[in-house]
Amino acid sequence: MTTDRNDWLTVRFEENRPRLRAVAYSVVGSLTDADDAVQEAWLRLRRSDASAIENVAGWLTTVVARVCLNMLQARRSRPEEPVGLHSPEPIVVVHSADPEHETLLADALGLALLVVMDTLTPAERLAFVLHDMFAVPFDEIASIVERSPTAARQLASRARRRVQGATPNATVDLARQREVVGAFLAASRSGDFQALLALLDPDVVLRADRPAPPAATRLEVRGASAVAGQVLRFSRRAAIPRPALVNGTPGAVAVRDGRPVSVAGFVISNGKIVEIDIVSDPARLNRLDLTPLHQ
Repeated sequence: MTTDRNDWLTVRFEENRPRLRAVAYSVVGSLTDADDAVQEAWLRLRRSDASAIENVAGWLTTVVARVCLNMLQARRSRPEEPVGLHSPEPIVVVHSADPEHETLLADALGLALLVVMDTLTPAERLAFVLHDMFAVPFDEIASIVERSPTAARQLASRARRRVQGATPNATVDLARQREVVGAFLAASRSGDFQALLALLDPDVVLRADRPAPPAATRLEVRGASAVAGQVLRFSRRAAIPRPALVNGTPGAVAVRDGRPVSVAGFVISNGKIVEIDIVSDPARLNRLDLTPLHQ
């Protein structure tokens, strides 16, 4: 009987694992933390009285959400990681799609949106992700954040306004995005300042994490001329930019001596680059599976 129960639990959990991982990653912006949250849900499921769980999928989503909420709250309490300076852990595919990432890529948030979401409170971020991305009812969200359904709705609404106000409308055409990113990489490799200017929106913003001790900072550069100049300074560091899918959209990985030194995500609107977000935190880059770079 115990074997049958374990088999049944395993099957149900594996059925839900891809969605749970997508939920967790969207909430915490880290594949490592997302996998930890999903594993914790599995351990709790094994310890539970499964016969008393009417909706296994809903139960697992609630557990993962609560674990992720605790992670966000702990992250904000760490003095070494100030609010708004946490670097997201990107999902990077260098050549062909990784089956492990297919569900994540289908629901993936862009790097720009993950950066903006890091300015939200943990409860706002959770409510926004669960409701707007995964259609979790506010009654269920309310029990997770320990608020009323009305308060949960207000959390999501506040988050939605801040996200919409801070993120530009991106081009949906992936072929056009690849074309623009490819031209950008070629111009940066050749040091062509004028070509870079032609690809950048006049109000483009570049953000890059700088995790150097004693305190992390975030570089932010605005305006086409200033961003083009910064890109050329980056390109002089003997790092070779390679095209890649970053959170489901065309991006780039800069490589030095066969190792990634940064990952860049782009927001493109009307054929122009309006935002560039760069992750260069070695700790996060080391956790990425970028085996094809060595092949």
